[in-house]
Amino acid sequence: MCGLTGFLQSGALGAHAQAQVEAMAARLHHRGPDDGGAWVDAEAGVALGHRRLAIVDLSPAGHQPMHSASGRWVLAFNGEIYNHLGLRRELEAAGAAPSWRGHSDTETLLAAIEAWGVDTTLRRCAGMFALAAWDRHERALWLGRDRIGEKPLYYGWQGNVFLFGSELKALRVHPAFAAQVDRGALALLLRHNYIPAPHSIYQGIHKLPPGTWLRLGGGVRDVAAVSYWSLAEVAERGMAEPFAGSEGEAVDALERWLGAAVAGQMVADVPLGALLSGGIDSTLITALMQARSARPVRTFTIGFEEGTYDEATYARAVAAHLGTEHTELRLTGADALALVPRMPSMYDEPSADSSQLPTHLVMQLARQHVAVALSGDAGDEMFGGYNRYFLGPAAWRKICWMPLPLRRMLGAGMTALPPSTLDALAGPLGRRIGIAQPGDKLHKLGRRLRSVRDIDDLFVSLVNEWPDAAGMVIGGHVPPNLLDARQDWPRLSDPVARMMALDGLTYLPDDILVKVDRAAMAVSLETRAPFLDRDVVEFAWSLPMSMKLRDGRGKWILRQLLDRHVPRALVDRPKMGFGIPLDDWLRGPLRDWAEALLDEDRLRREGYLDPAPVRAAWQLHLQRKASFGYRLWSVLMFQAWLEQVEGDH
Repeated sequence: MCGLTGFLQSGALGAHAQAQVEAMAARLHHRGPDDGGAWVDAEAGVALGHRRLAIVDLSPAGHQPMHSASGRWVLAFNGEIYNHLGLRRELEAAGAAPSWRGHSDTETLLAAIEAWGVDTTLRRCAGMFALAAWDRHERALWLGRDRIGEKPLYYGWQGNVFLFGSELKALRVHPAFAAQVDRGALALLLRHNYIPAPHSIYQGIHKLPPGTWLRLGGGVRDVAAVSYWSLAEVAERGMAEPFAGSEGEAVDALERWLGAAVAGQMVADVPLGALLSGGIDSTLITALMQARSARPVRTFTIGFEEGTYDEATYARAVAAHLGTEHTELRLTGADALALVPRMPSMYDEPSADSSQLPTHLVMQLARQHVAVALSGDAGDEMFGGYNRYFLGPAAWRKICWMPLPLRRMLGAGMTALPPSTLDALAGPLGRRIGIAQPGDKLHKLGRRLRSVRDIDDLFVSLVNEWPDAAGMVIGGHVPPNLLDARQDWPRLSDPVARMMALDGLTYLPDDILVKVDRAAMAVSLETRAPFLDRDVVEFAWSLPMSMKLRDGRGKWILRQLLDRHVPRALVDRPKMGFGIPLDDWLRGPLRDWAEALLDEDRLRREGYLDPAPVRAAWQLHLQRKASFGYRLWSVLMFQAWLEQVEGDH
């Protein structure tokens, strides 16, 4: 895991180019504290910078930017190619391998690019990565990103300079950087609590979409990303040609594919462990790791004193059953609150997933003992774990016959009582059917019922926070995005399959994986997600929906596989997520911090957000007439980010 950056301009570079790219790379030191490098071709107008976190081949042979054996290619690479030893054998069998200098996957990648070209190489790689490769023969810059979007890559023109890097903070160092806040991207942040690719918070700066590459050369400025792999196509193909075996055969196949992914991702030249929450996904990954390890696997979890949000007890029981070497840190709310001021610099672009706080804390704990940690991320998106996949359709079946005015009345009735009161009334039922915090979920559903016309409307509304985000942003609009472009949705007849595919294309790469990457990289920890293995993803999408959702619960096949390793009683409980008591914190210890950021005069002076709806939501929240913590968090994260960015200038 590393950080990369650089720039390209028409015409020769000046004498300060080396210092400029070194300064850009220095801002990524947290992503790669072990080594750094820079390479400049002043005549060609290109500079590459790199920071290295040494995981595979700790020797100087892994130094970057790295040159290919022929000298044609120069590469700055971030990530891991899990099948790189297999690729080496293919190159050797074809007589296309150089005299290897070391055993890093970066060297393998360069040799493959030289032999097969960038597009073919990316198609053959299994891993997580972002790369910048300069072709010295054709004077062309290639950027590429992994299939799902585990590793970040930003790029864009600023004047006559093309900037790129793992994080925006590297781009901002370059003297040509002058981008303004993109008000359309701000509207998307308020709607979804994240900014979806290809947008970024800055005008003219983009995120390279997952599964694509971009080639810049020949003096052409406007280039489009080219897809080499598509989750939408995988979903369509899998649903059209489903797995034909029995349920038992499906569980066996899942164990083979996921077990192989876990084994491949356990390869490292540094200490390795697992992030264990005690839920289905992380427990399964840990169990498969322990089954393949000759010694106890190192596992890590954090617990909170607020019992509603604490899964540490479950994780401890799982660790005891599996025999892992378990480390648990129990935190107070003050420990998490102390992180809040660091969020803007850590995430670099405003991101409003409040679980970023505990996520970073567990990464911090793990980094004290290991350099690599496997996680259970993406089990929900691939195997139907989110409540909305079964609660949404169930609710729609009950109300689809109602005329819209009647649905609006029902929605108003569901929000008439505060969430806390609904929790008290529905608590026993919620626990019986496996739903935590039913009051909040009923409130959210009630607000959505006022406008939905079909089940797709219901899904989109469930992943929106502010109902009129564009209207809240002064001069704002909602730019083109996948959730609004139904003509571009995966062609899937099952509405739940559409929900899962859309989450895999938007929420997973632009929220979950951003959260994990920044939280881990802030402490120089590499995380790996076996559920995102290419073969596991393609197998998951071949499974019929009945093997994912059954009896009003998700992840059926994962539960069946987990039964082979862990007693059902250890993990059979309502899905909790990895949250914090945000609503209460904003009314309590975070109130003064939030009040300062949401001050009406301040909002008006800054000129980005209409103070009226923000202040109205804040007052309703403080008065406990609504629970708007997650809605307000997007505003607070933007405000905190803005304060930090303006302070840097």
